[in-house]
Parts: sequence; C-alpha cells; structure tokens
Amino acid sequence: MRGIYFDHNATTPVDAEVLRAMLPFLSDTYGNASSIHSFGQEARAAVEKAREEVARLVGARPAEIVFTSGGTESDNLAILGIVRGARGERKHVITSAIEHHAVLHTCQALEAEGVEVTYLPVSAAGVIDPAALRNALRAHTVLITVMMANNELGTIQPIEEIGRIAAEADVWLHTDAVQAAGKLPIDVTRLGVDLLSLSGHKLYAPKGVGALYVRSGARLARQSFGGHHERDRRPGTENVPGIVALGRAAELARGHLADEPLRLGALRDRFERGVLDRIGSTRVNGAAAPRVPNTANITFSFVEGESLVIALDLKGLACSTGAACSAGAIEPSHVLTAIGLPPHDAHASLRFSLGRANTADDVDAALALLPPTVAHLRELSPLAPKPVAIP
Repeated sequence: MRGIYFDHNATTPVDAEVLRAMLPFLSDTYGNASSIHSFGQEARAAVEKAREEVARLVGARPAEIVFTSGGTESDNLAILGIVRGARGERKHVITSAIEHHAVLHTCQALEAEGVEVTYLPVSAAGVIDPAALRNALRAHTVLITVMMANNELGTIQPIEEIGRIAAEADVWLHTDAVQAAGKLPIDVTRLGVDLLSLSGHKLYAPKGVGALYVRSGARLARQSFGGHHERDRRPGTENVPGIVALGRAAELARGHLADEPLRLGALRDRFERGVLDRIGSTRVNGAAAPRVPNTANITFSFVEGESLVIALDLKGLACSTGAACSAGAIEPSHVLTAIGLPPHDAHASLRFSLGRANTADDVDAALALLPPTVAHLRELSPLAPKPVAIP
C-alpha cells in the first residue's frame, strides 16, 4: 500500500538538510550556549546564526527574534506579555472567531482576569472585515491579534490593512503566522505587525521549537522566570539543536518561496477540481478568499468526517478533520461553524494539506481512493439520500 501524506498543516517531516544541520548539536557539539568557554561559545555562535536566518525569513532584525518551544508558547508570550505589560486598569483585546486555540484560550484566560475581548466574526469565505475591526476599537484597546493564515481553511487575513488600522490607533498588532511562514513571503515592516509567531514543525524542522518576532520597543511583560536568556524575554537553557534546525529550515524555506508556492497551488487546484468533478455533494470551504497554496478544506455531505479519515488512512491516505490538536473532540470545528456551516456539514469536512514532497502522482492516487471510499460511507449513512424504488 502506497502511503500519501496530505496533513502538512498538522506537522511536516523533518527535512534531511535540517536533520543534518542539527545532529552535531545532539552529540559532539553539546555546549550550553550561556557558557563562556569554547564549548558554550560554539553553541552560542550556532544559535545566533539561526536567529539571523529566522529574522531573514520574516524581514526582521536578529535582535527582534525570541526562540520559544513552538507556536503555542509564542502566542501566549505575545498576548499575555503585551496585555499584562500595558498600563491602565481597563484593557481591551480584539481577535477573530477563527483563531487557533493557542490564541482563543489565551484570550479567554485574560477575560477571567477582567480584560475585555472582542471576537470578530468572519465572512462565509473565512475572512474578517477590516471595517468591523476598526469599529471595534476602543480607547482602552491594547492589542489586536489576528492570524495570518487559518490552519483549517488556509484563508489569508488582510494583515497589511489591519496593520495600518493598528498603527493609526496606536495599538499593538500580533499575528499568528504559524501556517503562513514558509508558504507566503513575509515582511513584518511592510505588514505593520509588532509581534509574529511561528513554529518549527510546520516548516520542516522538529517539534518543540518556535520563535516570536518582537518589534524593538514593544513592552512585553515576562511570563516566566529563572534567568536572563533571550534578552529577558524567555528564560531557560536554549534548545540548541532545535534552534539550529529552525534556522536551517528558515533558510531553506526562504529559498523555496520563489517556486514552491506556485507548484503547491497547482497541485492543490488539481486535487480540488478532481474531487468536485468526481464526487457529488461536495464543496471547497474558503475557496472565495485568498488562501495559502497548500490547503484544501472540503465538505463531503452525508459522510461522518472521522470515519472518512479512518477509512482513507486504511487505504494509505493521511488527512485530517481539522486542527490536529482537536482530534477526538465531539464538537464541530469552531472555524467551520464560524463561516456558517451547520454542525452536520462541519463534521463532514476534511482538511488536505500538501507539502514539499508531494507530487501530481500523489494527487492522482488520492483522487482514485476518494470516490469509492466516500460512496461506501454514504451507502452506510442514514443521512444520505437513497434511490427511490419504482413499483
């Protein structure tokens, strides 16, 4: 059975060059980057080289990059750091209804502390209205946090326009770019963002490492204590192998930006057309909005999504019902219900996310697997319309 991996938004395989770069720091080059002897200084040099590469990927200065354990910590540090560090008793945050739970749950934690939070709705295409965001601003708004690209739909938010609104209102802007970094060109200055989160395992580095861009001058209250690492932003001994891997992955991603998005977009479009042509009662969610090129979210009406994922996996095709961290949840995706899907359609939707190693042959093989699998599950479904017998 041929394995096809269409779940790169959940995680990516570690690139062979990334693995090669990090391996020495798991064996012979084992110094602590905070030590002043030669072992430590060799590790420190590797960390700073990686910092330069991550900075280049997003158009930042190296001193503005803070290494973390991943996207969730970066989101928490950005949101809690800005809000808790802001002056004044009344504080207000604006976010969107389709953010990753790393943002939504952090905002909910701030609400428990008395912070006001506005959750902006999105259109049926999965995009917020910048005018609605402008209208939501208050005198005590301290932070806007809106993701760059949605992890389930792939839809891209108008961050540059939001950046202009934030600058006019003198409000900090954070964007979760975990699903955008390496897929879209990013320039934090052009976008006008003050903080930006990214994660290593979404761009072919290992799990357990990420970064937060913090614009010079941003007031960020510390959220953990124990040392003066990362310019007092994030204490703790640096994960040198992971950081080296992230730096190399960022370097490779920057080199692929000229051609890989076009290639993946063509594959994604070929896949979507094939599904719509071959399987009735299907639709692509978020297709009316700009999207990252690798992501397709498709509703297969009258099918239970988790059953379809399992059936496809048994045939060698890996995909997902949405965010990997929501696996096992019985509630429908908050993203899909936010764009207006009823619960039964949200439960019938799958995410296919392509990656660097995928080919047209993979797409064609997936298209051969899907129609009979969907047809079989619809035969078993009490929701699917059945042929009417003619007496």
